[in-house]
Amino acid sequence: MKKCIFFIVMTISFVGYGQKYISEKALVSFYSHAAIEDIKADNKKATSIFDVATGEIAFSVAIKDFMFAKTMMQEHFNEKYMETEKFPKSTFQGKIVGFDATKKGLQQVKAQGKITLHGVTRILDVPGTMEIQGNRILMKSVFVAKLVDYNITRPELMFQKIAEQVDVTIDFTLKPYEK
Repeated sequence: MKKCIFFIVMTISFVGYGQKYISEKALVSFYSHAAIEDIKADNKKATSIFDVATGEIAFSVAIKDFMFAKTMMQEHFNEKYMETEKFPKSTFQGKIVGFDATKKGLQQVKAQGKITLHGVTRILDVPGTMEIQGNRILMKSVFVAKLVDYNITRPELMFQKIAEQVDVTIDFTLKPYEK
């Protein structure tokens, strides 16, 4: 419900400022390489809205929607590390810099704004790419997130299984928002 309310509020705040695009397909994934075991999870339920005219973008990711190959990993992730009951989502609100809707081909861009994860809000400035394909916009980024930056603790007994940082991949296909 909170995810839906966030999306509605973001949609309303964008009305009247130019062409809006919303997520049609979304993939937020992370990968962690550690000495004993690699950890990978995917979330295909993220929501996003992007205003071409202003460059404003927002997204919301429900933490519980990350899917793992092993059920036990998913349980530990939600209960012990991400404390999903207490911190149910991650959000980003900011701007895309460097995107030109009149240009064809792959464009190098930057996402700049505030990300909130595990109750911690930080300034984020990450590179990515955007490309117009027909009436869709493809948006991709890969960046590193350090657990310590978001107060995510790693038990000392798990140091060989859980890395201190994870590679985060964002892959959205956006379609025009129709009222």
